[in-house]
Amino acid sequence: MPIAIIDYDDRYAEDAVRMYRASFETALGIDSLHPFENHVNWLRTILVPNATVKLAVDTHSDIVAGLLAVKGVELDQLYIHIDYQRQGIGTRFMQMAKQLSPSKLELWCFQVNAGAQRFYEKHGFTVIGRGDGSDNEEGLPDLRYQWFR
Repeated sequence: MPIAIIDYDDRYAEDAVRMYRASFETALGIDSLHPFENHVNWLRTILVPNATVKLAVDTHSDIVAGLLAVKGVELDQLYIHIDYQRQGIGTRFMQMAKQLSPSKLELWCFQVNAGAQRFYEKHGFTVIGRGDGSDNEEGLPDLRYQWFR
């Protein structure tokens, strides 16, 4: 499966949101809190104008295999399609994120997402803080990670 990493292209907006929601729901074991249309609107009007957004696209099937969003030093979003995980896409995204913010990166990760924690720690991130869930809309405890060059 050849995967191309491209700048955000709005023709993939709905597919990207479907991928994001499925990955999120599988990793956390909860349903999305927002309607699909709200997520598409959020992607188009909030995330894309305020972050560098990249998509991973399977060039054979035109499936959105991943999404990366970086805002300054904040790794804001990194989601991989559940059928494309553990194929190196996340690592490619992480390399891009480190190039976009070469001195450091920070991110939040839900404590229930053990797979993401292993991924971030494998890529040099360390826990610098913990939250009890009162600061996120899901109400789930989370971890603050940081990476320094």
